[in-house]
Amino acid sequence: MKIIAAPNAFKGSLTAAGAAAAMSRGIRRVLPEAEITEVPVADGGDGLVAVALEALHGERRRLLVTGPRFHLVEAEFCLVPAMNLAAIEMALASGLALLPETERNPMETTTLGTGELIKAALDLGVGRIIVGIGGSATNDGGMGMATALGVRFLDAEGRTVRPVGACLRDVRHIDMSGLDPRVAQVRFQALCDVDNPLTGPRGAARVYGPQKGATPAQVEELDAGLANLAAVIADDLGTDVATLPGGGAAGGLGAGLYAFLGAELQRGIDLILDLVGLAEKMTGADLVLTGEGQIDFQTASGKAPAGVAVLARKQGIPCIALAGSLGEKLEDLHRCGIDAVFTICPGPVSLEEAMQHSADYLATACEQVVRCFLAGGARE
Repeated sequence: MKIIAAPNAFKGSLTAAGAAAAMSRGIRRVLPEAEITEVPVADGGDGLVAVALEALHGERRRLLVTGPRFHLVEAEFCLVPAMNLAAIEMALASGLALLPETERNPMETTTLGTGELIKAALDLGVGRIIVGIGGSATNDGGMGMATALGVRFLDAEGRTVRPVGACLRDVRHIDMSGLDPRVAQVRFQALCDVDNPLTGPRGAARVYGPQKGATPAQVEELDAGLANLAAVIADDLGTDVATLPGGGAAGGLGAGLYAFLGAELQRGIDLILDLVGLAEKMTGADLVLTGEGQIDFQTASGKAPAGVAVLARKQGIPCIALAGSLGEKLEDLHRCGIDAVFTICPGPVSLEEAMQHSADYLATACEQVVRCFLAGGARE
């Protein structure tokens, strides 16, 4: 039999590559001679760099950058010389996971470090930069990122505005004259797994601000600040980002990449599955296994397991997903090609225990899924 193991990361416990290896371990307990193809995937959020390093045979580049609260952090990106490409994950420089809960405050966080990663990639002369924009600690509309590349945000008195969420409402003019000229020679692709606009009920501040530590009053201030930034962008740059699908991703970084760098906003899963060649690797497979830490009705909207399932359905291959926890409305997943969903947890366990033993749990669950698949009529 030929089986594809194509999971996303199980956030906080397993990288996508680690999850694929655990799946293989479980499969081999049942089918030691099976042809197993491990294809770690991502959807543009956390895990992009790890997948690029593994699947595209990239080179790891590390450097110190400005963290979300202006402290130095060591971050990395992936260079793929054969493709003249760099893959950058904003969460590694400006991510929520970099901050303890006591320091999470989107009024005071910045994407400056993400811009520094982009600058480092430009220094290597690449012609294409992919930026994964999930998992952010920020709500600065991409001001920090653009500041690192030479853009100036000015207030009514012509003074430079600090690139944090609290200062969005102070911006009155955007000076693009200092933008790094190499930006114009590079194709930028911003990968996101959401289509939220910049502002409003589904905007960056109202939907994601509370997760990043914003109080109700701060949410309103941030939303108003992003609306102000969008208005200035329209006036000074002639670009409309107010209703841009995906503009609200990563605290407005989607809109910032689009407005300041001319980036294309794309569903991360579509581009990544193309880069790793998943459709070709699926050819002739009998079963596809996918998964990630949490699976619920939102998974159908551009998340990695749904993208994998869509490709499997096109080739008529059964697709089964595994997750650390299951949410509501799983019927939406069945419509997109996931034939069944299982939790990997063996019973009631604490989150700490589940994360500590996730590799073993995933291997055991995969073993049982394959046994069930065989019992249903498949043959070795």
